[in-house]
Amino acid sequence: MAANGTRPRTRIQQKNSAAILEAALDVFSQNGFRGATVDQIARAAGLSKPNLLYYFPSKEAIHQTLLAGLLDTWLAPLRRLDPAGDPVEEILAYARRKLEMSREMPRESRLFANEVLQGAPSLETVLKGELKPLVDEKAAVIAGWVDAGRLAPVHPYHLLFSIWALTQHYADFDVQVRAVLPENEAGDPFPEAARAIDTLFRKTLAPGG
Repeated sequence: MAANGTRPRTRIQQKNSAAILEAALDVFSQNGFRGATVDQIARAAGLSKPNLLYYFPSKEAIHQTLLAGLLDTWLAPLRRLDPAGDPVEEILAYARRKLEMSREMPRESRLFANEVLQGAPSLETVLKGELKPLVDEKAAVIAGWVDAGRLAPVHPYHLLFSIWALTQHYADFDVQVRAVLPENEAGDPFPEAARAIDTLFRKTLAPGG
């Protein structure tokens, strides 16, 4: 059954579809959407091009499927920011979750970054329709903490941007990070990254600091 069919897929169909998406994640994260080809994805998946096209009619369809599956995962750490929690600890926990995603999901991070760098043609509607309301909601929570004196004065949106930039850097610029770190840290930059980010934000956000 094709990917857009209505009947349940067989186990083989599910396996092949998953293999295509896994291969496509590698190809897109390395080459970007424009640089990737169906032939590259088929080879990486161990399938013929006609077989791949049986499951997904185009490169665009594969890309859209990956992005749709990624977005909910990408938003989950921010959704967990708890208005009832300790403000500094909640923000630090969010930063740790984002850093852990860079460690565990570097290909997904690069896929997302490549899409945004291309002007987000496949994500623009979703960014405005799902991401923005969530960011608005959490920015209001952060602003409330600031107003209550529970956080140092900080611009909520730019605080979130800085967390994204710091944490996703370790996935999107992994080669650069490992190239310039001391040899004893380059093999696994994440423990020291976590400590540095924790220290930075803890000092920045502590009220009266």
